[in-house]
Amino acid sequence: MCIMCGLDNEYGVRAPFYSMEDGSVMTVFSYRKQHQSYPGRVHGGLITSMLDEMGLRALWAKELSEESFGVTMSIETKFRKPVPYDETIIGKGIVVKDTPKFCAAEVGLYNKYGTLLANGKVNYLKLDANKIAEDVTAHEEMCYLVEDGIKEINFEQK
Repeated sequence: MCIMCGLDNEYGVRAPFYSMEDGSVMTVFSYRKQHQSYPGRVHGGLITSMLDEMGLRALWAKELSEESFGVTMSIETKFRKPVPYDETIIGKGIVVKDTPKFCAAEVGLYNKYGTLLANGKVNYLKLDANKIAEDVTAHEEMCYLVEDGIKEINFEQK
């Protein structure tokens, strides 16, 4: 039911995520009209939510494991250009700091031409899934990476 990646959430973005060979995570998706703030533009909260989602998934891509969980401590979002709906968006995130209890990732959203639309830095406190929510079966109730063989998404960042 995740608003970003939940395939069963009819209101969600339903973004797929891919672990790249360089240890980053990427996604290719489109926001829909239901995600707008002003006509033609995606709501800033949903842009920030995607940046947040990519940050922790970047840790999974780096570790090649889905065993680490965490909660967002802080997130800084910079809105560079309007993010449109009904157009291809490419997201990329990579871990820039990783300790046993802490993780930081740099994340960005780009249009199909490689123009940076929004970016930020996300800081996480690593926690066991059961400390985040009681009685959680992590990979039955939380979204995870689906192995489909995609290890590279070509686009040129501008």
